[in-house]
Amino acid sequence: MLQLIAGLEQTAVKFTIGSSMADLKAVFSEKQPSAVIMGAGLPLDIRLEMVRFVFEHSETTTVHMKDWSSGSNGMLSFMNGVAQGLLTRMESHND
Repeated sequence: MLQLIAGLEQTAVKFTIGSSMADLKAVFSEKQPSAVIMGAGLPLDIRLEMVRFVFEHSETTTVHMKDWSSGSNGMLSFMNGVAQGLLTRMESHND
């Protein structure tokens, strides 16, 4: 987990890490995020509840779910890919 956090700090995107509905609701109470990224380690019912919450509370927040087969080692590259996509999207909206 520490390696993941250190890797995420190298991007221009701010990440908030959580693993529960309470964490997700806390983020939404502060500021609506551009994206929600979920690992495959969360139980399916929780991931589905999170997706439902995001779609019921935002028309602009995107949801990204990592595959199971790349394992925890694939999380950093997945999150960096999503961050790069978000930056590209932001740049295209500013043109």
